[in-house]
Formats: sequence, C-alpha cells, structure tokens
Amino acid sequence: MWKTISAAAWVVAAGALGLAPAAYAQDSEASEWQYASALTGTPEYPRDFSHFSYVNPDAPKGGELKLYATGTFDSLNPIPYGGAKASGLGLVFETLMTPAEDEIDAQYGLLADGFKVPEDISSVTYRLNLKAKFSDGEPVTPEDVVFSFDSLKELNARYANYYRHVTSAEVTGEREVTFHFDETGNRELPQIVGQLMVFPKHWFEGDPPRDVSASTLEKIVGSGPYVIDTVNPGSSITYRLNDDYWGKDLPVNVGRNNFGTVNYLYFSDLDVAFEAFRAGTFDFWVETRAKRWATGYNFPAIKDGKVKREAVPNPLRKTGIMQALVPNNRRAPFDDQRVREALVYAFDFETINKNQLSDAYSRDNSFWFGTELASSGLPQGEELQILESVRDLVPPEVFNSANKLPVGGTEEESRANLQKAFQLLKEAGFERRGNQMVNAETGEPFSFEILLDNPSLQVVVLPYVENLRKLGIDATIRVVDTSQYQNRVNDFDYDMIWELWAQTLSPGNEQFNYWGSRSVDQPGSENYAGIADPGVDALIQKIVFADDRATLEAATKALDRVLLAHDFIIPLYYSRDYRIAYWNRITHPGFPEYGLDFPAGWWSTEAE
Repeated sequence: MWKTISAAAWVVAAGALGLAPAAYAQDSEASEWQYASALTGTPEYPRDFSHFSYVNPDAPKGGELKLYATGTFDSLNPIPYGGAKASGLGLVFETLMTPAEDEIDAQYGLLADGFKVPEDISSVTYRLNLKAKFSDGEPVTPEDVVFSFDSLKELNARYANYYRHVTSAEVTGEREVTFHFDETGNRELPQIVGQLMVFPKHWFEGDPPRDVSASTLEKIVGSGPYVIDTVNPGSSITYRLNDDYWGKDLPVNVGRNNFGTVNYLYFSDLDVAFEAFRAGTFDFWVETRAKRWATGYNFPAIKDGKVKREAVPNPLRKTGIMQALVPNNRRAPFDDQRVREALVYAFDFETINKNQLSDAYSRDNSFWFGTELASSGLPQGEELQILESVRDLVPPEVFNSANKLPVGGTEEESRANLQKAFQLLKEAGFERRGNQMVNAETGEPFSFEILLDNPSLQVVVLPYVENLRKLGIDATIRVVDTSQYQNRVNDFDYDMIWELWAQTLSPGNEQFNYWGSRSVDQPGSENYAGIADPGVDALIQKIVFADDRATLEAATKALDRVLLAHDFIIPLYYSRDYRIAYWNRITHPGFPEYGLDFPAGWWSTEAE
C-alpha cells in the first residue's frame, strides 16, 4: 500500500535542459528555432515525425471513460493554490510543450511550435502555433501566456517557488513571448518554462470581469482537447471531447485524446470506491494495497475476463519515490534531530511489512530510491569533492558512515530499537514519568497528532502509534476529508502527515520547493518537513548549476545523503510495480517505456 501519486506530483518535477542541436525548420529564422528539448543528446523524434511510436494512430474516437476521485471539489480554477480543484482539469488546459513518455525528459511543441535560447541562457523565447485557439474560438496569444505566468507566480506558492528565477514574461512579437531569468547558465529554466499551463486572459477580464484569485464552479474555457461539460459540485464532473479542437492533428496528439467523454465520480472512501469499481461503476483502478492485490481480485468480472489487471514497472522506471511520515520541523520538539531520529527508530518496518502488507514492499532508503541517483555506501569521487566543498554546513557523519535505517522484525531487534529511541529522547531533554514521556524541564507530555486524508493508511500508522506508546509518547491519528487535509497542509497546520515526493532522473529547481529555505514559509509549497538548512540549500545550488550529467548525479547523491543524515522524515516504503486494473470497455496499444499514457493514448472498445 502506498499513497496515490497525484498528477501534479508527476508533472511538477522537471529536468535540467540540454538543448537539441536539431533546428526548427519552418521559416527564415530556422537556424535559431528549436522544435524540442532533451536532457542529453537530441530528442528521439525528428522534426517531421508523424506521431509518438507508442500510440495507435488509428484509435477510434468516442465512448465514455469513467474514473474515480476521492474527497470532493469546490473549484474549476486551477490558478490559485487554495481550494479543492476538480480532477481532470489537465484535459482542458494546455502547456507550451509536452513530454514524450518513451524518453526520460524530452519535450515537444504543443501550444508553442518553436523556442530559442541565447548562448548564456539568460532567457528563452517561445513562439506560439498559428492555429492555437481556445474552445470559444479566441486565439491563444502571447498576452495569454504572460497573464498565465504572472497569475500563477502571484497566486500559487508552488509555482512562485518553481519559477522564482524567472523574473518576467513579456510579449516580444506577434506570436512570441520571452521569459527573462535572474541568472545565467541555469540549463533547466528554459524547459520548465515550457511546462507553463496557459489560461484565457479574455475570459477572466471579460464583461463582467472574473476574479482570477477566487475559486469558481463556472466553466472556464481552455485550449485543450476537452471542454467542461457537466458539473455536479463535489460529486462528479464530465469533460467532453471538443470536435473543434485546434491541435487534434499535431504529431504529439495523433492517436491520443480518444474518449468522447471523461467522467470523474467522487467517493469519500476508497473501500467504497473499490466496491464501485468491482460493480462496473467506473473503468480504471490503481491498486495501492498489496493485500487486496493478492487476495481481493477474485470477483466474477475477473474470472470472466471482463476486468484485466497488470503490474507494470513503466511509470516508475524514471522515478524515485520517497514516501514518508513527515514531522513538521517548524514545531517543537520536531526541530530537534535527536527527537526525529528517535521517531525513526520507533518505526518497525519489517514487522509492519510482514503483518500488514503481505511482505510486498521494500523500505525507502533514498529520496531517489531504485534509481542511479540514490546514495549508498561512503561518498567517493566527485560526490565526496562536492561534500568537502560544504563540509562546514553538513553533518560530519556523512563523510564516515553510510546511511542505514534501523532494522526490526524480531522482538530482540524491536526492543533494541526502542531502547535506542529512549536514549535519544533522554539526550533531547525528555524523561519517563509513569507511563508518559515528558519534557524534563517543563513537565509537558510528548504528544502529537498524525494527520491523514485516507483511512486505509491507518493499518500502517496504528502499529507505529502502539510502538510510540511503549516509549510514553501519546500519538493520535486524525483522518479528515481531502479538502480539509489539503488546506491544512497548504498552511503547514499539522504535527505529522503522510506524504511523498516523486523525483525524476533529472532533478533541478523543484528541489528548492521540496527542501529549500525560501519555501519553508511559503503556503502551498511542498517543503512539508519544514527544512531550512544552509547545507541543503548549497547542495541544491550545485544540482541546478551542474555542468554535466556526471556532476548532476554526484550532487544529487550528496543532497540525498545529507537529507537522510538529518532524519527530517520517517521513511516508509513503496513497490516498483504500478498495479492497475481496468474493465475491457477500455484498452491500450501497449505501454511506453516510462508511463501508461493514460488516459490520452487509450480508447473505448465500444467505439470500435
């Protein structure tokens, strides 16, 4: 079992840019314009490619895709960070560039048909496709791009941090927008700007004008393949394929965006949602529980072949996931590393994995677990050189001891780990009085709340709570709905939460949003742990400005090693297989190397 990765978690992480040498050949400035970007070498697809190799270019259009979502929603406006956004809004709004799922970090033109970057990488200019238009017929203009950038940076803390080195966007031509940077040589910035989602300025500034900072259930127009069709606030939302979609014949879209309608049904409980899936209420399910995957798929539709299930590694091949219980380091006593380390020792993964998780998982021992960017052993070579350059800012043990998580699973090991935790708490100024662990100076009991948005996670957290009680720590669990959970997380209003970070193989500026000092007090940032550490900041800088792939890998391993050494989080676990089940009403042409291309590359068998 692991917490479902949101679409945003996959999209926000980005890679450092290595500009493709192939030129964009369309007009007299062909020598300047690029049609695609990639981290290393050149993009795999040539300038004149017809479609991605992993799609079915003859896939039929039509039919319905029914999906589930959890919690509720109260807004169709994706710009401000507040509010519970409806699932599926990415079907309506588009970005300047779009990724290929059979390459690690390549991007190809979508709203933009070309870009150019000066030699010092002080800016990037994107050129819009002449055909690009919104669903109301209005053209997508450079003014829309500037409006979108300014709005996201002002109103959404996540994007404000992500684009913090992008100082401004300005119209520099009839179809051109130039983004200016506050530094040179940051090879990632042109590519992350290409991920900018574009919104209709004229819709917000119409008559009457609409508040771009406010939640709304009014149907916003976009430039994407779908339009918002029907909205039942909090319970369901349906998107309809736009027959007049401007980009249907673009190479990146051929064979994709096939369903006539996409409908999201909302459930307050995942167990209820699974029963609805079994009954055929919706079409696609991502299984997060190992025990249910092993024993819960014996219903008639499975036996009759109406429901297929697959465990595929594709979406995780280029992703390292750190799933963890995250104490809020902004609050005492979690600001004391000895306390955090004690909490790590109290988590008996081996026992929980055996008793609650059917021995189906591996322990997360890196923020890039399962990838070549994970640190291991003692630092060597360039990684050691990088750590030496910040020696005064990082824990001394990173130089002479490998990061190792405590191992439990037996009574002897579990007892020894709790004894170690008890000793660490004593060093941090706590003592046992009766059945309570208290601050030795103030007498205040050590108690905290673990905030969850999914009741099924309690099967893992409850054994942890019991272990904490053996130490005299009073930990309680509180489960709230998705909207309330997100609001509290956005405002850092929690003691401990269950969260995850999905890391790509080309880390960069997003690291500031995860652990940088500047994001620690930014509402809506993903610095869930509340990290503000000069050594971490220095290592992020080295990642962002790495001159080559070898240096990027070494700097990433150094950052991974230092983050683990600080015990900022209690590492959990995850599977390297992505478990999916789906009704035979939908199908796919095969999976790309690094994804499922879902739902874009799938189609309805009822439309054939």
